[in-house]
Amino acid sequence: MAGVKSEDGADDTVLFTTEGHTGVITLNRPRALNALTHPMVLRITEALAAWEHDPAVVQVLIRGAGERGLCAGGDIRAIHDDAKAGGRASEDFWRDEYRLNARIARYPKPYVALMDGIVMGGGVGLSAHGSVRVVTERSRVAMPETGIGFVPDVGGTHLLARAPGELGTHLALTGAAVGAADAQLCGLADHFVPAARLQELTAALAGAPAHRVLPQFAEPPAPGELAGWRPWIDRCHAADTVEEIVERLLDEADPAAKEAAGTILAKSPTSLKVTLAALRRARGLGSLERVLEEEFRVSCHALRSPDLVEGVRAQVVDKDRDPRWSPPELAEVTDAEVERFFAPLGGARELRLP
Repeated sequence: MAGVKSEDGADDTVLFTTEGHTGVITLNRPRALNALTHPMVLRITEALAAWEHDPAVVQVLIRGAGERGLCAGGDIRAIHDDAKAGGRASEDFWRDEYRLNARIARYPKPYVALMDGIVMGGGVGLSAHGSVRVVTERSRVAMPETGIGFVPDVGGTHLLARAPGELGTHLALTGAAVGAADAQLCGLADHFVPAARLQELTAALAGAPAHRVLPQFAEPPAPGELAGWRPWIDRCHAADTVEEIVERLLDEADPAAKEAAGTILAKSPTSLKVTLAALRRARGLGSLERVLEEEFRVSCHALRSPDLVEGVRAQVVDKDRDPRWSPPELAEVTDAEVERFFAPLGGARELRLP
């Protein structure tokens, strides 16, 4: 399948090729860390639909151009501008993006994601719902939304809610990036392959199915950190409120726990409380589709929250790393304000997935 030109006539931002029996998707915005745009989402969806019914394609592989990462997430500068202008473009983007996430999770053919380098936010949505997820020693996997006044989406609350113990809560609140071993421990990845062998792996996949190829390449990753931190992570993050989680972390003897408390306190108080509520609700919703529908509501409400605009301004636009959250303290975020993020959108605005 030939590369599809972007709408503005610029160079392709996502490329499609067929290598042997494998359909290959290459995110092609390396200077932007392959950040995802709405046209890219639509073209990937179109390609997956075509390959699903093409008997010559037995599996799909997704990778990122360049060596810095698969995908750093959605184009948050565009989301910032849309939120600032009071627009609806971000809602349209998320609607199609979340549909794509659900399609990936239910794809009837093997979907191999090369999660090399930075894989964050929307990049997790493109990869961690796949059936074959490969990480390398360069992988840095994260859902860092609380740091920009947003909430984990793209099915992130579904994935993190299913991680062992309270590891998912820890990752969601801190926004911490994890390496290969910890990504596997949290259920975000399946196989470790050294980055130097990815090209060889891709070539092998052109001639054989993933389940035959991966055993020849997969190795044990270097040890991670989270397994050793499980005792205090589970103790602290089992609390009912963010305030109590922080208090418990500060009471721990391990310096890593105290550091986690400091990291959490730098995030948007509103985002933290909504994120904790979203994770707990995701555990009861069951299917990815029901979680995505709820995440869509949360995202749309977050678009009208001052913290999203302020968070992106501080981290991406002005880069002063000094966001002024509103409200600035956890104690000032009421239960009613948190609940507002889960309110139905009504009518045609709702996301409805089969």
